[in-house]
Amino acid sequence: MAETHAAELAARLDRLPSNRFVWRLVTLISLGACFELYDLFLTAYIIPGLAKDGMFTPESLGAFSMLAPLKVAGPGTFVFALFAGLWVGTLAFGWVADSYGRRTIFTFSLIWYSVCTFIMAFQSSGFGIDLWRFIAGIGIGVELVTIDTYISELVPRAERGRAFAFNQFVAFCAVPVVAFLAWILGVEHWRWVVVIGSIGALFIWWLRLGLPESPRWLARHGRLAEAETIVAGIEAQASAELGTLPPPGAPVAEEGEASFAEIFQPPYGKRAIVLSIFNFFQTFGYYGFAAWVPTLLIAKGIHVTTSLEYAFIIAIANPVGPLLGTFIADKMERKWQIVCAAICIGVFGLLFAHMNGTVTLIVLGVIITLSNNWLSYSFHNYQAEVFPTRIRSRAVGFVYSWSRLSAALSGLAIGIFLGIGGVNAVFGFIAFAMAVVVVVIGGFGPATKGLALEAIANG
Repeated sequence: MAETHAAELAARLDRLPSNRFVWRLVTLISLGACFELYDLFLTAYIIPGLAKDGMFTPESLGAFSMLAPLKVAGPGTFVFALFAGLWVGTLAFGWVADSYGRRTIFTFSLIWYSVCTFIMAFQSSGFGIDLWRFIAGIGIGVELVTIDTYISELVPRAERGRAFAFNQFVAFCAVPVVAFLAWILGVEHWRWVVVIGSIGALFIWWLRLGLPESPRWLARHGRLAEAETIVAGIEAQASAELGTLPPPGAPVAEEGEASFAEIFQPPYGKRAIVLSIFNFFQTFGYYGFAAWVPTLLIAKGIHVTTSLEYAFIIAIANPVGPLLGTFIADKMERKWQIVCAAICIGVFGLLFAHMNGTVTLIVLGVIITLSNNWLSYSFHNYQAEVFPTRIRSRAVGFVYSWSRLSAALSGLAIGIFLGIGGVNAVFGFIAFAMAVVVVVIGGFGPATKGLALEAIANG
């Protein structure tokens, strides 16, 4: 009986036309994601300041200097600490939103990140910086998984693609902001860049207090009266704006019991393997460029100060990609969007490696950034769609954790290839990673466009 009622509630949500109330909810969630992206991308822009303050000497790093035999030294420890924290957050704590609710964990993880990042800004040693970066990363990892889960369950099926593209548009607005602050404030004021992000996140936390819990999650946990109240409220808002609503489609009930083991059972086992491989390799392309833009420009002979200016210009493109994506996000099959974006990253990355003119480098940098954004909003949507409500958060956390692991290794990998063959070797490696993405998703990923979450879940 509960499963039938849950299916009916989901069908009522899915039949809703585009309305301001649902998009307001997506906007509030996205504002929180904005500061997650701010924190993720500040790495590339504050590392020069950290290095100038002597944070990366063996004496300052303390226990983190033990990573040197693994070729993770100096700035690499800061990158490693963040993504190690993200890996722990996504893998070890991805389940918490399935157990305690999307809204609860969404709010808690943002507070976690804000407090830990604020503490990090006042550390006086590389060890303290890296330790609090790791702890903050755990909260960010949980937040990123919860955001994907939350949006997929609130938005009608015909608009999920646009909602994820819009979410990424809002979130990526943070990237040019952090790049601009780092450029204007200068390398010596890196602490202010960190503090601004942590304080802003607390403000967004306050704005999001009015968000409802996911009705799908409530219904799955037997809280049918609460789920009914939320769905009826959303319908009332949509009806007041649009008039008579279309009738719900045929309800589709999810089948199965929630457990971590279910991730590896048909039909989810194949999906988990495909997305785990995808996530491991996509990160080398994504962060291999985004987190290393200033360094790659310096390697091509551009002065450090000028490289930050160029990196800021390139960073401005970050919100543009998802904004453009809103026009095709629900018109083109998700898996093929991922494939096309990966091809663009590989091809234009190789062109970037072989060019030297200032204008050409900036233009190619912008194109690679737009391609990265296309890949990002598409796969965040995709991996949240292919698992059922009962295990969505933990399954997304599991497959996404492989990208956090590879991101922790990306600093090592990019550094090695940069040392072996310069920028050409770096983008040769990125092109290989994107080729794996194309084969795995194009060859084995399921189709999801326009389908109800429950229909996708049932295979």
